[in-house]
Amino acid sequence: MGGITTDIRTGLAFCTRLPLRFGESPAEASLAQAVWTFPVIGVLVGAFGALVYWLGYWAGSSSFVAATLAVTATVLVTGCLHEDGLADTADGFGAGGAKERKLEIMRDSRSGAYGVVALLLSILLRVGAIASLVDPGLAVAALIAAHAGARAAMAMFMAAVPQARQDGLSASVGSPPSGSVFAAVLLGLAVLVTCLGFSTALVATLLVAVGLWLMARLCLKQIGGQTGDVIGAVEQVSEIVILLTASALL
Repeated sequence: MGGITTDIRTGLAFCTRLPLRFGESPAEASLAQAVWTFPVIGVLVGAFGALVYWLGYWAGSSSFVAATLAVTATVLVTGCLHEDGLADTADGFGAGGAKERKLEIMRDSRSGAYGVVALLLSILLRVGAIASLVDPGLAVAALIAAHAGARAAMAMFMAAVPQARQDGLSASVGSPPSGSVFAAVLLGLAVLVTCLGFSTALVATLLVAVGLWLMARLCLKQIGGQTGDVIGAVEQVSEIVILLTASALL
């Protein structure tokens, strides 16, 4: 139980901005071992967004306003962690030049045109997909499924794609153990099936797998592997794919 508790606290410290007292950084506390908790953290983040969505809907807000509030809530609780990764990845991949130049741009805290456009598209697609689910029960289920499934995808990508740098968070964490990745995938699939039903979960899983394959090819071509920013972009892409699938099939 002590190991499980430590893993969960590590996952929370990495995936959220909750004020946890943790004595050491997530990387130093074996984040690689704790990747199995990513879908669990996703359920918590999605449930928080779902609660805010429900409160907004219950207060008489339109589906669009409720969806905007839900996305805002999830962004606040995660501290824009994954959005920041998406913006940095878009800026780096959108720039010309050698691999070293792209990695340098990705480390720059300032966002360029590619990053800003990527963020806008991410927010619009997520809000639009949630708002299209006029049944609040379906919107709640889609939010939880998207956040859990997207974080399971993060674990898979970390294990499947080599690091592009010799330093940085991704390099310090290393490749997660196969057992933790397998547990993350099983938990993510279980949440998807529970929330979306088998057929919709199957389609979402296949589309996320295609997205991961495309992201892997892209980052290998652009920078020779993955970084922490790329992992954040993977979460965003996977979350969008699951929400769009839910909006189309539910």
